[in-house]
Amino acid sequence: MSLSTSDFVLRARQLDLQAMQHLALRVALVELLGRLVHALQWERGVSSIYLASDGQTFAQERDEAVAQAVAAEQAVRSGFGAQLQPDSGASSQMMSMMGWVLLDLDNLMALRAAIGQKAPRASDAMAAFSRVIAGLIELVFHLADGASEPAISRLLVALVHLFQVKEAAGQERALGANLLASGVCTDGEQQRFIHLIDAQERAAEVLLDFIDEDVRPHWSQAQNSTNMAQLERLRRGLCMARIGAKLDEAQSKVWFEVSSQRITDLGGLEAALVERLHAACTQGIEAARQDLLDSTGLVKRLRENPPPHAQAVDRYFSEQGQPEAVPVLPARSEAAPPAQEEARQADEQAVVASLQDLLQRQSSKLAQTEQELQKVRRALDERKVIERAKGALMSRLGMTEDAAYRALQKVAMDKNKRLLDVAEATLALSDIALGSAPASGATAQPGKPG
Repeated sequence: MSLSTSDFVLRARQLDLQAMQHLALRVALVELLGRLVHALQWERGVSSIYLASDGQTFAQERDEAVAQAVAAEQAVRSGFGAQLQPDSGASSQMMSMMGWVLLDLDNLMALRAAIGQKAPRASDAMAAFSRVIAGLIELVFHLADGASEPAISRLLVALVHLFQVKEAAGQERALGANLLASGVCTDGEQQRFIHLIDAQERAAEVLLDFIDEDVRPHWSQAQNSTNMAQLERLRRGLCMARIGAKLDEAQSKVWFEVSSQRITDLGGLEAALVERLHAACTQGIEAARQDLLDSTGLVKRLRENPPPHAQAVDRYFSEQGQPEAVPVLPARSEAAPPAQEEARQADEQAVVASLQDLLQRQSSKLAQTEQELQKVRRALDERKVIERAKGALMSRLGMTEDAAYRALQKVAMDKNKRLLDVAEATLALSDIALGSAPASGATAQPGKPG
């Protein structure tokens, strides 16, 4: 089989189109995952109040939340099924992560049955829901990390950090409702409450770095609403409550409504980002399809009017690897009229020049794409390093997630170092020099392969 430059140019365009189609499938899956996360956050919140009130409150709301979550779960399972198709472009790591998510989802039935019997503590049920949601968000992180189109990758990074903001807000909603419904403020839960507010601010910093200016008003609207002002007043009450003090149980429903509205307001930004993602995928697919059509036409012309074969490689690249000027074609055939021969040569030169231009543009696009993706990858890589460092502390010192993050944060402040630098140093040490005794709190659950 004879191979030519045009064969590879055409195949490159075909692969570009396939990559955009695969990316569109991933974006559709991200949207489904976002809906499931939102549904489970709602179920977690109402279940927390249901358990904290010993089943006296939110029984009907819990039934409705379960029905919504089950419907969203079925949609995600269908989305996973689409990724099993041979032409989906899914990676082996992606398949493995979806398998872990399915295991978590399979366990929800037993959890719901136990909650219906009022068996688990509200804090334990909340932790169980949070582990499932964490797995879903981790999968979204992986999907964002695998995006190769800069515009879409930036939107995915923004969206996944919005998911983190909403998840911390969802945990804050459930924890605050649990505290108020139980009527007692404990030190551990109050510290956790403060940590969740801080976590929202950290994720928001990255989010704002990746969203476009015309989408930013959705964030400002959520932050500057009258509901947010009321939420801040309620937050201060819980953050400043004396440990062991009696809390107003009647405020539980008020807190839940106000904190739920906060998550709904953030949903406006989520909808805008998802709409942008779908539009970017549509545009990318159309552009890739047009490039393929243009390349197909060029290749067809080249095959129908091939340039002389001699020194064919030199026509496209010099020894230094740079495209050369269009070469002078051999003298015209004596049998052809001068005008016709000149036209033929001009046509051949135009075809070869078009192919050279196509290769140059492809090379420039790849270089620009790689540069634009570097910032996105840095944001994702930093997050991975910090999460791994937290996991190391949790595993080696028996810390809770909150305690592990606070330990890293404290060292960073004491040493005037970036949190990322401290996390990298933590992973490099064989013996963590942050304390000799395990911190108080529950031991971390075994991690999943990343």
